[in-house]
Amino acid sequence: MTRPFDPLERLPHALLPLDRPPPGPGWNHAELADLLPAGLPLRQAAVLVALVERPGGPQVLLTRRTEALRHHAGQIAFPGGRIENSDADPVEAALREAHEEVGLPGALSTPQGYLDPFVTITGFHVFPVVARVQDAFRAAPDPSEVAEAFEVPLRFLLDPDNVRTLDVDFQGRQRRVLELSYGGHRIWGATASMLVNFRQRLEQHG
Repeated sequence: MTRPFDPLERLPHALLPLDRPPPGPGWNHAELADLLPAGLPLRQAAVLVALVERPGGPQVLLTRRTEALRHHAGQIAFPGGRIENSDADPVEAALREAHEEVGLPGALSTPQGYLDPFVTITGFHVFPVVARVQDAFRAAPDPSEVAEAFEVPLRFLLDPDNVRTLDVDFQGRQRRVLELSYGGHRIWGATASMLVNFRQRLEQHG
């Protein structure tokens, strides 16, 4: 029997380096090109894929966004948001947003690398930053942005048997939507796609 791989051992080989943001239009750009705002630049954003090192194994930190937010209201998402002019790079933006949204101190977080960039139908070019987070972390959500913060075992999210592929009609043609369900939460859309990209990088490059 093949021994299941340790995702934390594979991180250094599977992720894109931190020394510069990964180039390119986003690995899913061609799929969404007809939905993106024509002639307008995409807004730059960053999210933190936080791997919290709990005694039972690494957990992925996720949030449920409040219904009052302008973009992706009520959806399950990684901590993150728009890259500000004051941010040195997407890594700094992702860490800042995680501190603002769920109270993650920078001292407890160690960035490891990037996943592939991703674009959203709401016009964002997203840089997913993977970080290892110490067990001392306890989430303190900002209620103006985060309705709930919760953790999901990384192994559950990396298991392809837990991912469903749905074909939906949207703006004139069928489109593929990925989703997972855990603890009553529906993890779908951009968040699910970035998790699948994470698994694929671990499998292919680890």
